[in-house]
Amino acid sequence: MKISSRNVLEGTVTKLVHHEVHTEVTLELAGGQELVSVVTNASAERLELAEGMTVRAIIRASSVVLAVD
Repeated sequence: MKISSRNVLEGTVTKLVHHEVHTEVTLELAGGQELVSVVTNASAERLELAEGMTVRAIIRASSVVLAVD
């Protein structure tokens, strides 16, 4: 798969929380950090997401929001 995004992080799915229209996907990255992503339920089903699965998170710079105290 060719992509233009440079921010690609590989991790293991450690938790899936299904809601009415979306699923929260928690990944554990190589350094032990957690990354939480939200995808539609349809996407979660199409990707056949399951705990223990290795996936890649592709992060576009325009999608990042930082909050500072």
